[in-house]
Amino acid sequence: MTDTAIDPRVALIRSAEQMHVPLSEPQADLLLQYLTLIQKWNKVYNLTAVRNPADMLTLHLLDSLAVIAPLRRQGAATRQASAPEAPIRLLDVGAGAGLPGVVIAIGCPEIDVTCVDTVAKKAAFIQQVAVTLKLSNLRGVHARVENLTGPFDVISSRAFASLADFVDGSRAALEAGGLWLAMKGKRPVDEIAALPASVNVFHVEPLQVPGLDAERCIVWMRAAETAAPVA
Repeated sequence: MTDTAIDPRVALIRSAEQMHVPLSEPQADLLLQYLTLIQKWNKVYNLTAVRNPADMLTLHLLDSLAVIAPLRRQGAATRQASAPEAPIRLLDVGAGAGLPGVVIAIGCPEIDVTCVDTVAKKAAFIQQVAVTLKLSNLRGVHARVENLTGPFDVISSRAFASLADFVDGSRAALEAGGLWLAMKGKRPVDEIAALPASVNVFHVEPLQVPGLDAERCIVWMRAAETAAPVA
């Protein structure tokens, strides 16, 4: 886990740098304020089973920050040719406490983030985070993802469902040429094999999270007609 002998803000900035994610001090402060909000609301809403602040820093913040550099590389290509300056629109499915959606919104102010959850209190928590931390690029939505139409350039999930269920439920919300970003632990070989022919995995990207001795990866997917072979 992350070393707590130094200031949490310093530890957060240093660890983010290792993942090629530059964080300003105000961004680091916002992330730590977000953890404080999770701890406060967790007493009533049971947002996460992780209670130790040091563990939360690693398992929640750093684990979510690990997707930012890959997201910036891949997400830039999804912008519509007719509106290259338009912000990337990201939908975080089954967002729970807002992981990774809230972390992305703080780390990437250039991305518009919508977090959807079927549990009303979790969507309300994310909306409260947006208001409290003054994140104009973040919103929480109480809905089933199947009922959303978007369109979104990137649709993300973190330990939400199988790959097949994830893409099937969110397909209607994905922009033409858009990307699915699924955060997983070990490379999910069986889940990849179970995907329909209409979906191609074009890259399985390993992630290294400082202080976390566990495998992490992103499974990147597109609709089959726009996809390249799996890497």
